[in-house]
Amino acid sequence: MTGSGKQSTWRLSILITKATMAMKNMIRYKTDRRDFLKQAGLTTIGLIIGIDASARPYNLSRADALANGLEINPFILIDPDNSITIINPRNDMGQGTIHAVPAMIAEELEVSLDQIKIIQSDGKSKYGSQTSGGSSSISRLWLPMRKAGAATKEMLIKAAANRWAVSEDQCYAAGARVFKKDSDISFTYGQLAAEASRLVVPTDPVLKKQADFKILGKNLQRREIPDRTTGKAVYGIDIEVPGMVYASILHSPMLFGKIVSIDDRRTLKVPGVLRVIKCERKMIHRDTESVAVIGSTWWAALSGRKALEIEWNNSGLAEKLHTDKYFQDCYRQLETKGANHQERGDFSQKFQAAKSRLELTYETPFLAHVPLEPETATAYVKEDGTVEIWAPIQGPGETLPDVAGYLNIPVDKIKIHPLLMGGSYGRKAYIDFVKEACFLSNQLKRPVKVLWTREDDVTQGPYRPGMVSHMQGFVEDGQITGFHHHVIGESILRQVFKGLADNEADPWIGEALDENIYQFKTASKVSFSNVKTELPIMWWRSVNASNLAWGQECFIDELSHLAGKDPLAVRLGLYKDERFIKVLKTLAEKSDYYAEAQPGSGKGIAIFKCFGSICACCITVSRLNNGSIKIDKVVSVIDCGMYVSPDTVRAQTEGNIVMGLSAAIKKGIIFKNGMCQQSNYHDYPVLRMNEMPKVEVFIVENGEAPGGVGEPGLPPVAPALGNAIFMATGIRLRNLPIDITSIVDSKNGKTK
Repeated sequence: MTGSGKQSTWRLSILITKATMAMKNMIRYKTDRRDFLKQAGLTTIGLIIGIDASARPYNLSRADALANGLEINPFILIDPDNSITIINPRNDMGQGTIHAVPAMIAEELEVSLDQIKIIQSDGKSKYGSQTSGGSSSISRLWLPMRKAGAATKEMLIKAAANRWAVSEDQCYAAGARVFKKDSDISFTYGQLAAEASRLVVPTDPVLKKQADFKILGKNLQRREIPDRTTGKAVYGIDIEVPGMVYASILHSPMLFGKIVSIDDRRTLKVPGVLRVIKCERKMIHRDTESVAVIGSTWWAALSGRKALEIEWNNSGLAEKLHTDKYFQDCYRQLETKGANHQERGDFSQKFQAAKSRLELTYETPFLAHVPLEPETATAYVKEDGTVEIWAPIQGPGETLPDVAGYLNIPVDKIKIHPLLMGGSYGRKAYIDFVKEACFLSNQLKRPVKVLWTREDDVTQGPYRPGMVSHMQGFVEDGQITGFHHHVIGESILRQVFKGLADNEADPWIGEALDENIYQFKTASKVSFSNVKTELPIMWWRSVNASNLAWGQECFIDELSHLAGKDPLAVRLGLYKDERFIKVLKTLAEKSDYYAEAQPGSGKGIAIFKCFGSICACCITVSRLNNGSIKIDKVVSVIDCGMYVSPDTVRAQTEGNIVMGLSAAIKKGIIFKNGMCQQSNYHDYPVLRMNEMPKVEVFIVENGEAPGGVGEPGLPPVAPALGNAIFMATGIRLRNLPIDITSIVDSKNGKTK
């Protein structure tokens, strides 16, 4: 998912535990703190150090710090027995945060990964922002986490130096111990924690140089992988709670349909069915009705649901929930100027005067997330007014107040257990399924496990919005000198967050293009037209970039051919940023871009920056005798700055390639008269193993600040494929998805 775009303050706290309870100037956490220690299996208390977005340590031993609402984020806890616990604030959906975030602290704290225990944060505000999304976990926590570990290490070293009556430079830390140089004498961190807790927190702890990293940037074994591969890991779908019942919810086949009547006579005869309850689905921009079947087993609940007979009323929305109509509305905006996000030079005037110019449109479809694990949540609204939730969610910190508002109870009455996610791609930041579980449990006052089917997941949304890119550009003296990207479609900022006025350019879309603007000599422009829809939309992997790169990078190729120039050479000439240039040159080398193409084959390239990282892609295709296209090879080069694990960078980029190719050549989501025309993997397919081309991923090494990894590899994939098909066939396709089994000229619809 991606984040809201707001700059949050990131604060890290460290608890260095000690045996005594008599610590001066201690923050008194009262119930919250005692609950945390009890849940963590700890009984001691200690010092707290906070780190804000500028990575400046704070001594939080003043009561007024807490009174001023200072939020507390991940924790390091050191027990007297030298056991070390790190609280991970970013829930894991496969991107590896359960390894990567604690690794940043462990690096500076001088402990190995097998010396720490990791606990997931539970959404309490003291942990700060806890949203896994926007490829932000490493980039935004890189300095705060490391400085927290470094500050703790320096305090422990000082405590040891004081004991030995030597200077601090006569001591060093390693393996959760502090050693006296030139001797075998040492103390464990646990032995020093009490004294360290009385020291002044370092205001500017010294961080390691990149060359001295032992954990960061290394291929170390991720300790959670064995449990994942052997089935021991507990995902949201696996959770079981004593006394739990199951709920299978029938949503209207036509989005937002109203219930006219319910006939549950056949359902109540199904063995194991306990109750039938009229339910509600609280979506972000609209509420809708549904019916839940409660069963003693999941099979009973699902079987009972299939026996339900319900009459629905479409509430007059059916004609609006139609993707063809939506795109017709988008194309009506082609003649409008749109709202300007930015403009350099008078583009319209220059474009009209240009002798060599192009004006084209590119289209991307609506897409579903289809994570392997469908939506599921277990909730227990108890008689005493407290609530427990077990769910695979991207943002426990956001879920907590949202659920509290929904149930109209105080936040401190709710306990969230965030569980591993079996995929998400933005979907599990949208917590309608969690509220469904809470609604039903509130009715029954017992634990209720809601489990969506794949059909629910595909047909009910939310979706990535479809988009149209209206492109204009011109060439002067063999150079691309003018460029306009007019983005047309629904805005996540408008529909989901109510943050966009009519006739206003979407700043999130604009910012995504700002990162990728080429240096055009004469004029450039970015504009936006909002086409509203009731189809529910939300983050989808790489968010706006997945739509925008298709139009931009295909159009750059088309302008390059108009200018009679090589597309890679054109891009190298249009970029001034050396990082972009290095990525492109690395791509040319690793893909053997300039090698003579075989007859019927072609290479296409694209480059895009999002979430602080630059990724370029080269795809090689060949045309088969039956007119179909074979994708032979994908080479991706990513510059994500410094990183935690090269294996994870490659794995996430490979995953982006799979998802990017699926989005490029597989069916999109289509709505007709309020009903989704796809339902499961048979008619909304994803790329299969036997369809995968050879893939190579290369990382540009540098000392730049970390960028994202979970999403930047996706945007250049589709345009690289489109450009490769043109090079192999001479056919330019401008609308996704592409049917590679029968390449069609998008202009006249004839198979070639």
